[in-house]
Amino acid sequence: MVVREMMLRRERMGAAGGRGDGWRSRRGGRDNASGRAGRREAVKHPLNSPLDHVKQRVWRHLDSCQLKTFMHAWIPSVRFERHGVRQVKVPWALPGSRFTALMERMIIDVIHQCSTLGGACAVMRVSWDEASGVMNRAVQRGLSRRQADVVRHIGVDEKAFCKGHSYMTIVSDLENATVQYVGVNRTAESLAGYNAGLTAEQRGGIEAVAMDMWEPFVKATRQGLPLSQEKIVFDRFHIIKQINGAVDKVRLAEHREMSSWGCGLLKGTKHMWLYGKENLPEKYRRDFAVVKDANLRTARAWAIKETLRELWSQKNKPAAGKFFGDWFGWAKRSQLTPVKKVADMIKSSLASVLNYFGHRITNDVAEGLNSRIMTIKRKCCGFRSTDNFKTAIYFHCGGLNLYPQ
Repeated sequence: MVVREMMLRRERMGAAGGRGDGWRSRRGGRDNASGRAGRREAVKHPLNSPLDHVKQRVWRHLDSCQLKTFMHAWIPSVRFERHGVRQVKVPWALPGSRFTALMERMIIDVIHQCSTLGGACAVMRVSWDEASGVMNRAVQRGLSRRQADVVRHIGVDEKAFCKGHSYMTIVSDLENATVQYVGVNRTAESLAGYNAGLTAEQRGGIEAVAMDMWEPFVKATRQGLPLSQEKIVFDRFHIIKQINGAVDKVRLAEHREMSSWGCGLLKGTKHMWLYGKENLPEKYRRDFAVVKDANLRTARAWAIKETLRELWSQKNKPAAGKFFGDWFGWAKRSQLTPVKKVADMIKSSLASVLNYFGHRITNDVAEGLNSRIMTIKRKCCGFRSTDNFKTAIYFHCGGLNLYPQ
């Protein structure tokens, strides 16, 4: 039973206290002796008839004339033989909420714009607990409304939650740039929780999974998805990150060696070697040209790194396999231990690296979502619990239908 038609019987507004109050009642209702709108004297009622001896309820509504506005009403109840007494639903608020639906929508919009609960509280003049409750209810609604659609391409990545080795597993829809799942830690069980929540149709509909070479993620994907060997695509950006680390290790060792001779040629050049050659800022180009053309081990490692970047520009998988074979031979003959280690790492997982040419996906969307999550975390100055962090991720990045209806 829903209260469909209510009428405003009396309102009070004033600057004192900075609030306005309005009372609503059902049409045809008569005031009792105390003058409270819509509340009739308690009488005995048969089954399935309304009972009016209930307490007044109050909802916070959108502000009026810069005053906090509150809606008061006595909501009738109905006695059922099977279910007992049940209070009827009202069209202006959700069950259990102390805000009207319009007020909740406004709070949701303000939280989106402010990115923090503290900012939304200041604008909407609500408490932190009230704003947090609105956010939690919105996320619960959104997750319950999410359809069991097939996501063709997903990205798996981790996000640091706080200092120390505390991580969250983030599963993203790469086509729609939304977060599909947030798991605690970055273990195989964390990702297995996502796979377990999928239907057989959804698991079969996943065509590719972009991820780094973190073994627990690989293990969970192989156990949870059919034909996973052909679906795992090791992200090229993580591979380039590994080879960049190798170049930096070569530079650091060579710099220490040259500094012992009194030569500072490599001093201050760390970031120059990590740029792609087309992305090197103009301010570095003159100095970089000098060190790049010198007979340095670091320059050789940089050339190997830049050549590896061309792997993903090959026309097809066979061409990429031949290209990698030539590159691998060069890297192994370089006599640069960090580079040789990275070359061996890539070769051990070459099949998943070359799966890129069957799906042409990367984790750049997931990295973009991670940057957005990092921005939210920084604005909020961190989160006290993993539950609050998960709620914020779903709220801002989940692509959910959050609004009350």
